[in-house]
Amino acid sequence: MAPWKRTFRVIWLANLITSIGMMSFLPFFPSLLEELGVQGEASVRLWAGVLFGAAPLAATLMSPIWGALGDRLGRKLMICRAMLAIAIFVGGMAFAQGPWTLLALRLGQGLFSGFIPPGITLVSVQAPADRQARVTGQLSTSLALGSMIGPLLGGWLSVVLGGHQAVFLVVGGAAFCSAVLVWFVAHEDLAAHGAQDTAPGRAVSHALSKLKSDVRSVLIRPALRATAFLVFAVQFGLGCSNPLLERLVAQLLQNDSGGRVMELLAFLPLPQGGGDSSVTLATAVAFGGMAFANLLCLSPWGRRGDRVGYQRAMGESAALSVLAIAIQASATSYGALLAGRLLLGAAVAGIGPLAFGLAAGEVEAGRRGGAFGVVFSARTAAVAVGGGIGGGVGALFGVRAAFITAGLIVTIGAGLFARSARRARES
Repeated sequence: MAPWKRTFRVIWLANLITSIGMMSFLPFFPSLLEELGVQGEASVRLWAGVLFGAAPLAATLMSPIWGALGDRLGRKLMICRAMLAIAIFVGGMAFAQGPWTLLALRLGQGLFSGFIPPGITLVSVQAPADRQARVTGQLSTSLALGSMIGPLLGGWLSVVLGGHQAVFLVVGGAAFCSAVLVWFVAHEDLAAHGAQDTAPGRAVSHALSKLKSDVRSVLIRPALRATAFLVFAVQFGLGCSNPLLERLVAQLLQNDSGGRVMELLAFLPLPQGGGDSSVTLATAVAFGGMAFANLLCLSPWGRRGDRVGYQRAMGESAALSVLAIAIQASATSYGALLAGRLLLGAAVAGIGPLAFGLAAGEVEAGRRGGAFGVVFSARTAAVAVGGGIGGGVGALFGVRAAFITAGLIVTIGAGLFARSARRARES
């Protein structure tokens, strides 16, 4: 087997394991906060948004630096560093006694984790030039699978183990196993791909000096600039609405006369005792269903991008995202909410692989890690800002107001992206 194929397979598997772990607790911050003694619905909504966005906020600051360091020291080292950070900080959340401790650990997780960009870069610089878009899309399937399985597994574990905190230990152990797997199996030729095995101090200095040029290399290219902006808008919509989805599900289940929702979901191996277990199950299905639709639509969006162009395909994805969020904001039943989640999963499926594929074509291999880091920072910044704003809006005006805010921002972003893409084509 060619070394790049072995590397691709182990990165795919490690991403799957780690993403399952990460998505097993993210949807359930409101319930976890109640377990920790946070009182008052407004406080729960606000803290849920802040905790959801804390790690992406820290990652926004560090992702370009880690990307540039990966170009200098090697991408495999950066992947293992990120997964070990998840093992330490997420595992430590099992022992948190209050929201402030959780916040500190989430910030630490964001500062030192970030396994997706170095993984994509490690495979990208080894794969043949004519398979860049394909391998990027295939790597995205592991993340989509993890997003589908993670909420279901996390909901099941939280019920079986008696709370959401126990899930953190499972996630930490899974991330550690992923780091070991990558370190001993993945292949990387540092010299062949532009990395230099140099002293860490000089590498950090070089990475900081290189960061400015990496950001400039994205901003001066109209196509990359427009792509980063659209990624920000769509991810803002997700960050604004996702932390409060559990609360919206709880509201809709109150109107579920006769328990029709739980009868529909009875095939899942969770206790059907009602109450918190019902909300956990229904929330897990809403998150997992979105991820399942995302997985199914990754390849069709890739083919669509190859046929009509990356920018046009991403514009269409943004328009469908607006419609999907509008359906969720106006849902009066769990079925309508689930339909909106499925459409949203299908709509946003192409954003990630199309964005990274476009960046790979615009930037040379030796600078690709930094460019990917900048694009990824747009994504994490949006989730961070969206989480905080969504939590604040939800606390002040209600859960549905957060979904309406998400829809408005994605609408504005889609319009501005269309104008930027048109100017990029003209230039």
